[in-house]
Amino acid sequence: QVQLVESGGGLVQAGGSLRLSCAASGDIFSNFAMGWFRQAPGKEREFVAAINWSGGSTYYADSVKGRFTISRDNANDTVYLQMNSLKPEDTALYYCAADQYYSTFTHPRPSEPDSWGQGTQVTVSS
Repeated sequence: QVQLVESGGGLVQAGGSLRLSCAASGDIFSNFAMGWFRQAPGKEREFVAAINWSGGSTYYADSVKGRFTISRDNANDTVYLQMNSLKPEDTALYYCAADQYYSTFTHPRPSEPDSWGQGTQVTVSS
């Protein structure tokens, strides 16, 4: 397993931007596909974005497509989520996740990734 620590959350006005980071340790980072999930109060956790081990393939939820960009830096064991044009409905606790298989995130019936971070709060004010 890999240990994950998110950072970069905060309070931003609607229309603003934030960049989340997720630092990995404990295993070879490039062995893992990475993903971001979020959970708003009173709602189920939902998938946001995923990236394969090389960064050559990305996958997004329809709700964030065109606004969010996932990327990774394998030299520094970090995955990022650039969030632009933020909306109040993007307010949630954002989690980073890792799994050996990219299909864990992209399958129509996704399964649970192996490793999770503790989450970072994003709050978008209207």
